[in-house]
Amino acid sequence: MTAPCAVNKIRAVGGTRCLQQAWPVNVAIIATLATGVAFGAERHAPNAYPQRPLRMIVPFTPGGGADAIARIVSLYLTDSLQQAVVVDNRSGAGGVIGADLAAKAPADGYTLLFGSPGPLTVNPNLQLKIPYHPLRDFRALTQVSSSPLVLVLNPSVPAASVKGFIALAKAKPGTLNFGSAGNGSIEHLGAELFKALAGVDLVHIPYKGTGPALTDLFGGRIQLLFENLPPVLPHIRAGKLNAIAVGSAARSTFLPDLPTIAEAGVVGYEASSWFGLLVPAQTPASIIALLNQKITAVIKSAAVRERFSLLGAEPAATTPKEFEHHLKAKLEEVARLVKLAGIKAE
Repeated sequence: MTAPCAVNKIRAVGGTRCLQQAWPVNVAIIATLATGVAFGAERHAPNAYPQRPLRMIVPFTPGGGADAIARIVSLYLTDSLQQAVVVDNRSGAGGVIGADLAAKAPADGYTLLFGSPGPLTVNPNLQLKIPYHPLRDFRALTQVSSSPLVLVLNPSVPAASVKGFIALAKAKPGTLNFGSAGNGSIEHLGAELFKALAGVDLVHIPYKGTGPALTDLFGGRIQLLFENLPPVLPHIRAGKLNAIAVGSAARSTFLPDLPTIAEAGVVGYEASSWFGLLVPAQTPASIIALLNQKITAVIKSAAVRERFSLLGAEPAATTPKEFEHHLKAKLEEVARLVKLAGIKAE
């Protein structure tokens, strides 16, 4: 005689059925289905990030140091996020136009600013009515790289050293033109600091990015640049530009035979560049954490480190807090340099 079913009875067409033996199997099936539904919901949740391509605003023209480094990062970040990361060059006003566009973008994680000293630390110290504040209107993600400025000359300039260049500049005051990526860029600041410390008269020709400045340097319309190392290193190695010194405190590992400007006689000179990524201020902390994790992993990868080295850029992956502290320190440092060099906004 079959034992009566004391529990797990259901009413169905045809009478009462006992599920005493079938119950564990049904639980397993239900649990599996629930897990599958939850997994699918997680993958396709409306708030999952990212769900569409990201825009990386580079506030300078194509062909410059910022653009070269940004395109390497965007390429590998695209693979990591499984969404396209599109570089959007928005040049003008020493990087202010692009930075302002990024500051006013929706804070949803789909707009990144590829930041540099010009729009984030130099122009805020030069322009009274800058339309954004680098600390108030942005949240730091990570520093990306660092590199020294390098003093490069058109090969027609008869100077093979800093000492020789200073002598030439003093013999012909106001006749040597230097270009920059724009008024208030780190290249402009580096040149003005050199002028102040070396006591020479050089004429500033601002461009809307490094690319056009390099074109005119090759053509002889300007005679020199204090330029971020990545865009000029290939031309130095090819003998198309004459590099006479680097602006960093120590010699560059990429040009170890080249003296520093301070070492060459301009005591107190130091000027280096850096790049980093930021997002609009109200971007959710969860998105900031995810982007920092993904971007720093990209920067630390062997493939990216190798590509950076070909450009003369040192990888620099940091936490958001470390990059924020870097920005604060650089804002204060540039304020001192602007005062020392007597730089005024043009």
